[in-house]
Amino acid sequence: MNFLWKPSTKLAEESKLNEFTKYIGKDFNYDFKKLWEWSVKNPQIFWSKFWDFSKIVGDKGNEVIRKDKIFNKTKFFPNSKINYSENLIKKRTKDIAINFLSEKGFEEKICWEDLYEKVCRFSAYLKKLNLKKGDRVAAYVPNKIESVICFLACAKNGLIWSSCSPDFGIQGVVDRFKQIEPKILITCDYYFYNGKKIDILEKVKEIKKNIPTIEKIIFFNYDLKNSTEAENFINFKEALQTELDEIFERFEFDYPLYILYSSGTTGKPKCITHGAGNVLIEHNKEFMLHCDIRDNEKIFYYTTTGWMMWNWLVGGLATGATIFLFDGAPVYPKIDVLLEYCQNKRINLFGVSAKYIDHLKNENYKNTNLDLSFIKIITSTGSPLAEESFRYVYQNIKEDVHLASIAGGTDLVGCLVLGNLFSKVHKGEIQGQSLGIEVDVFTDEGKSALHNEKGELVVKKPFPSMPIKFWGDKNGEKYHNAYFNRFKNIWHHGDFIEKTKNNGFIMRGRSDATLNPGGVRIGTAEIYQQVEDIDFITEGLVVGQDFNDDVRIILFVTTKKNQKLDEEKIKLIKSKIRKNCSPKHVPNIIIKVPEIPKTKSGKIVELAVKKIINGDKINNKEAISNPESLKYFENLPELKI
Repeated sequence: MNFLWKPSTKLAEESKLNEFTKYIGKDFNYDFKKLWEWSVKNPQIFWSKFWDFSKIVGDKGNEVIRKDKIFNKTKFFPNSKINYSENLIKKRTKDIAINFLSEKGFEEKICWEDLYEKVCRFSAYLKKLNLKKGDRVAAYVPNKIESVICFLACAKNGLIWSSCSPDFGIQGVVDRFKQIEPKILITCDYYFYNGKKIDILEKVKEIKKNIPTIEKIIFFNYDLKNSTEAENFINFKEALQTELDEIFERFEFDYPLYILYSSGTTGKPKCITHGAGNVLIEHNKEFMLHCDIRDNEKIFYYTTTGWMMWNWLVGGLATGATIFLFDGAPVYPKIDVLLEYCQNKRINLFGVSAKYIDHLKNENYKNTNLDLSFIKIITSTGSPLAEESFRYVYQNIKEDVHLASIAGGTDLVGCLVLGNLFSKVHKGEIQGQSLGIEVDVFTDEGKSALHNEKGELVVKKPFPSMPIKFWGDKNGEKYHNAYFNRFKNIWHHGDFIEKTKNNGFIMRGRSDATLNPGGVRIGTAEIYQQVEDIDFITEGLVVGQDFNDDVRIILFVTTKKNQKLDEEKIKLIKSKIRKNCSPKHVPNIIIKVPEIPKTKSGKIVELAVKKIINGDKINNKEAISNPESLKYFENLPELKI
């Protein structure tokens, strides 16, 4: 058996994916590749039919795609009118819409009826503050129900939302929010992480000093039972005393909804602006057709408000599903706190970063007593999920589950490659392309790569969830340079990837982090896959160092229980990489470090380390969650030889 899991005939038959194929009057015999090929050959039919299938509330208009010779100038549903919030809070029942759990153990919940009322009250309050369509509202908030209410109220009024999680330092927040000139800042009094109570309000005072456009600050309490007061700030509870405003004005399909930020590890973060309809239809598609989510089901993604997966999770409300929030450290107060949450709440979709799964594996965690029978899909993103981590999930977490590695990013607040219930799950592979998006892998010459040939992840035709613009990028130059510099009028996503014979994909790392020893391109993920499967290693980071007119591979590792990295261990690492990859993949130098630097969303920071060891300056450390770890990489004697 060369696969790890396959959907049963019953599962495929009863899936939303199969329901949709019947809806469009086709029979692809559960062949996902054929369905995907049909969807990209017939984009107008696909997107129009899916609008109807997912019951989008709004005026669809009479035009599906208005083509333009410039890729990103193509418009989807150019005559349509929608209100994003109207689509997310269309239910008015006493069923739970959002459930919140803090690492401190306390829970809060809100039903659909109350969610609707609070969104309408807060949106009325924002109008009283004289905020007009297109004004920006910034949020420096933990992952709480109030954060979702504030966002939906902004979207209802045509205000543009942008959020950062409170683990961002003052400079990181200013670097982001100052660019978009917000009028209002929404925040909270404190939050918890890893058992520590961390104050937010003191940082907020500094942020306000640095962003002169902020006129007012609204704050909510993390815990109403242990609330704090804040002078000169508006209390969220008082704002909710405003009368209901039940008017849902409908805006253009690509009306700006929110601004997200690139990681900013190599310069000022880019302000990536997304359209409301663009996001709505893409998220509906991913939840319904790729994740098989339906009305009244339960979605939990472990995320913060500073990662695009928060925006994605909130989008799940449009399906009628309940969303579950968790605020705190993912393994505090115990290693399986998230899995226990899944058990207790009977979660159907459990989403995490690949690093979380790797951590459980490294700690040899085995689920022996939790009932996870309600989880039907586990999604993993943030970085490539290694082959061994695929096996680990099936052997130690849940035997019968749809494990979907998914990849896309902040650039499209969604996925280009992800799972589906027509295909098998193979170790280390993402199952297939996103429906309606013409994904391909290109060689350096701009030709479609063959199976098992590595290349660049591209999109060959316009798609709805392209960002509408970069904020402040008046002539579109930054936007063009980000996606269209490499191949003419083809979206270049910046991932080094490989197509497999199973119609799947293997992520090989970021294109800008690929290694080029002797001119051969090597994806960093290929090395991580070997290294992180070695029992004494917890994590690795690999970069290229300019040396003697070539590039040499430098591997940094952290070890379990701080074990010494002796010659024997180094020999074992090199031998495993040589055997399972190639002699070209073998690092020239292997160095043990105390800590691997990462972004706030848990991604390894390869480019910053590469810059440091090559003698370049790092301008922006604010995007890194543990910036002090970078000091270790400066002036390493081993790299002078």
